[in-house]
Amino acid sequence: MKQLTAILIGAGARGSRSYAPYALDYPHELKFVAVAESDPHRLAQFAREHGIPPEGCFHSWEQLLEQPQLADIALICTQDRMHYLPTMKALGNKYHVLLEKPMSPNPKECIDMEQAAKDNNRLLTICHVLRYTPFWSAIKRLITEGRIGKVASIQLNENVGYWHMAHSFVRGNWSNSEVSSPMILAKSCHDMDVLSWLMDEKCIRLSSYGSLLHFHSGNAPEGSTEYCIDGCAVEATCPYSAPRFYLGEGKDWARHFTKEVSRESIVQGLKETGYGRCVYQCNNNVVDHQVVNMEFASGSTVMFSMSAFTRHQERRIQIMGTLGEIRGEDDKITLMDFVTHENIEIKLPKQTSGHGGGDSGIVRSFLKEVREYDGEESLTSAAASVRSHLMAFAAEQSRLAQGKSIELAEFTDSLKKIELSV
Repeated sequence: MKQLTAILIGAGARGSRSYAPYALDYPHELKFVAVAESDPHRLAQFAREHGIPPEGCFHSWEQLLEQPQLADIALICTQDRMHYLPTMKALGNKYHVLLEKPMSPNPKECIDMEQAAKDNNRLLTICHVLRYTPFWSAIKRLITEGRIGKVASIQLNENVGYWHMAHSFVRGNWSNSEVSSPMILAKSCHDMDVLSWLMDEKCIRLSSYGSLLHFHSGNAPEGSTEYCIDGCAVEATCPYSAPRFYLGEGKDWARHFTKEVSRESIVQGLKETGYGRCVYQCNNNVVDHQVVNMEFASGSTVMFSMSAFTRHQERRIQIMGTLGEIRGEDDKITLMDFVTHENIEIKLPKQTSGHGGGDSGIVRSFLKEVREYDGEESLTSAAASVRSHLMAFAAEQSRLAQGKSIELAEFTDSLKKIELSV
């Protein structure tokens, strides 16, 4: 098996901890030869872990991509609004690109990146990792085999988890759509993608409702302070207490704001960074709950619900077909046959890599597709991803228009008329 080489642009949590470890576990398949990262600590750490010499370390993607092509693959894991330019440059430099989701908060940029991949005859695969998990692959297989007949309707609940919402979407990097992406794109483009994949037909119209119901200053309790650690009168009983989370069960998550995960450094971070702020006094604007109703070409319907207000972070799905029903959650899938009345339980093994095995699964699949590339699209190619991204963009437009129904064909046509260049 030919070893492929890669460069990493963005050595944050997703790049360095979710995808790049594949090269350490399977060094005969993948080797990183260069990295671009603006944070000196992360840059040095990644270089040390992967044996990258100083001449392979760069402080910006611009510096790295100014070099002649150094590898087969570019893995791009920058922040949402920093995807477009390095992706276009990498494709132009003839790298096959594995790009963290979402593609971009700008719909026309998504369309441009898809076209650039075609123009340069290169793979552009988006990290919709759910498709690569045993759980979602098994559900797709049951539908494809006709085990429940024709899909009539699907209900998918994305339970974000109250603690995950507070960490990532109130205090963290994806709290404000002006600097990141709307929630439907930042968190739920996974769901739009997997629903599009399961249905395997065009979504023709949708509508959406949602709001920032809870995490705003109007709900700040009396006696609360700007920082939880500043003598907040209700900190001891607040479920969103930063000290309780980062000094307790969420201690490992403190790596997002401190290099050394010790009690002293965490306390310092809670005083000085946004991760210590009261959840009712942050600069956040993304919704904390949203529903999307979709109609597909055959007349089948889908209802998607995202909510922050759950104890656990999980997805639960119910797929209702003409011959049977599928229900899935955690690592268990149940197939219910309408003829035999059998309940067939499919128990999946626990996965060791992130996203239920999807993080390592997508890297393994991408490497195979690069080795065998003959112009074919990958499972989560830009072409497939653009379709689900447009569903997310349309859902956000509907939400902002108080639930107005959006025709996807008209919405897409309007976007294609917008001029955009690098």
